[in-house]
Amino acid sequence: MDFSLLLVVAVAATGVIWLADRLWWRPARLARLAAVSAEAQGEVDEATRGKLLKEPWPVDYARSFFPVLLVVLVVRSFLVEPFQIPSGSMRPTLEVGDFILVNKFAYGLRLPVVHTEIVDLGEPERGDVMVFRFPEEPSVNFIKRVVGLPGDRIRYEGKQLYVNGQAVAKALLEEGPAEAPRERLLEERLGEVAHLIYNNPQDPGPQVRELVVPEGHYFTLGDNRDHSNDSRYWGFVPEENIVGRAFAVWMHWDGGLPSFTSVRRIQ
Repeated sequence: MDFSLLLVVAVAATGVIWLADRLWWRPARLARLAAVSAEAQGEVDEATRGKLLKEPWPVDYARSFFPVLLVVLVVRSFLVEPFQIPSGSMRPTLEVGDFILVNKFAYGLRLPVVHTEIVDLGEPERGDVMVFRFPEEPSVNFIKRVVGLPGDRIRYEGKQLYVNGQAVAKALLEEGPAEAPRERLLEERLGEVAHLIYNNPQDPGPQVRELVVPEGHYFTLGDNRDHSNDSRYWGFVPEENIVGRAFAVWMHWDGGLPSFTSVRRIQ
C-alpha cells in the first residue's frame, strides 16, 4: 500500500470539498437564510437558523480533517518521515524493531508519489545512512550506508572495502560479542564518519572487483556485512530513488511494550 498516494488523495479530496463549500455551498446556505429572514421580517428562531446553516456531513469532516492531513503531508513529504527497521542488515548500528527518523530535505525536496526533485539542497555523502526505494522493487524501502559516490572506484575483497584504491580503515573491537557471538565487531571509518560493523569470519561473503560508480548513482553496503542484501548483489542506487538521510532512532518496539531507552543519533 502506497501511503503517500493515499495521503495525497485524502488531502485533495478534503481540500476540494472544503473549497467547494467556501465558494458555492456556504453562500447558498446564507442566501436561503436571508430569504427566510426576509419572509419572516427578520424574525428567525435559532432552531431554523441552525437547520439552514448546518453543514452537510462531508463538509463537516472535510473542514476538520483537511488542515491536519495537509500538515501531515507537508511534514512527511518534505521534512521528516518515520520508518521501522524490519531486518538485521544494518546491525549493530540499527536493530530489528528500531523506529527511525529520516530527514527528507537533506538531499533535496521531492514531490510525493512522483518523487520528482523540485529543489536541490545537497547530495549524499560517504558514510551517510540512507533510505531509498529498492531499484528492483521501488515500492519497497531499503536502508544502507553510502560507501561509494558518483565517480568513485569501489572494491570489496576479503571483507575489506577499498575506495579509490585505498583500504578503508577499520579496527577490531571485540571477537564474538554477546549480541552476535559468531561475528567480529569492528569500527570502520569512512572519511570523518566512524561506525560499527559486523564481519563473520566463517563466511567468505561476496567479492566485488573494482568498479566505477556511474554519475547519478551510489554504492551502498549494510553494516552487517555478511547478512545484507546491498549493492554487492544488485548494483547501484539511482539518485531518483533516494528517500532521505536517517539521523535518529526515536523508539524501539519488538512486539512487547515500546521502549525509549535506545533513543540516539545514527552514526
